[in-house]
Amino acid sequence: MASESVSTWLREQPALTGVPLAVTLDDLPADPAALFRTWIHEAVAHGVPEPHAATLATVDADGVPDARTLILKDVSSHGWAFAGHRSSQKAEQLLARPSAALNFWWQPIVRAVRVRGAVREATPEESDADLAARSASAREGIAPGEWVLWRLAPTRIEFWNGAVDRRHTRIVYFREGENWSHTVTGGDTNGDTAT
Repeated sequence: MASESVSTWLREQPALTGVPLAVTLDDLPADPAALFRTWIHEAVAHGVPEPHAATLATVDADGVPDARTLILKDVSSHGWAFAGHRSSQKAEQLLARPSAALNFWWQPIVRAVRVRGAVREATPEESDADLAARSASAREGIAPGEWVLWRLAPTRIEFWNGAVDRRHTRIVYFREGENWSHTVTGGDTNGDTAT
């Protein structure tokens, strides 16, 4: 297939084919983790498969970006948790440059969430507990100390609510010291609002 025809073919593919949900902007929580928990529960309620699957983007020691799909383990005041092997490229990249971004895409409800910030390794006890929570078959062949739980401490989180008319709503939280502020753009808002 010629590159020109690929371009045409790609433009012909349908986009935003899910059913967008209404987004309530009147009473946004101060903590973006609370909004994420609401959104992921809504994703489950509307049949989104594997809503805890996310793309993790990292950068290697040479500054070359990399990305892979993984499963979110937890969201708490300690950060957004994910895990993997200490010998993985992900681990090497996080050791060299301990920051990352997570992206969730929930196509059936036309929503996405983007999270970015610094990453730190959890305690060995927390990593061991996460490994112990996996099925026996998923633990096979993993040597002691090989499994690592990381936590991404976000500095910016964007909640994107798609719209068929392309008037997408973006709720962006950003950390200011110990607190969060947010802006809202698009949708039925009249320009930017901030709190």
